[in-house]
Amino acid sequence: MSAEHTIELFSKIDENQTLKAGDVIFKVGDTGAVMYGVISGTVAMQVDGNTVETIEAGDVFGEGALVHPDKRRRSTAIAQCDCELAVLNEERFKFLIENSPTFAIDVMRSYSDRLQRFKHVI
Repeated sequence: MSAEHTIELFSKIDENQTLKAGDVIFKVGDTGAVMYGVISGTVAMQVDGNTVETIEAGDVFGEGALVHPDKRRRSTAIAQCDCELAVLNEERFKFLIENSPTFAIDVMRSYSDRLQRFKHVI
């Protein structure tokens, strides 16, 4: 996802969340009703207490809970530093997917990039 495009898109969303370093955004097993776009800062994605990925400004995370029937989080997300996140509920997510092909492609690209990092060292 283009960092500039994402930040521009998410800066227009009224529902932003400001976090401090160490704040837990969600935990494994939580039911998820929203996804996030990182406007500033970084977020550690953890599995079994280990950071498996760092999400940086311009990327998204948490969308998996909006597309899986059980809505469960598969990782824990923790702010690594002070962060500003845009928050999208499922209704807004679906609206953007339906009405902004670029957004849909960017989310798919983010997912694909994430999967590639797990398959291969880049």
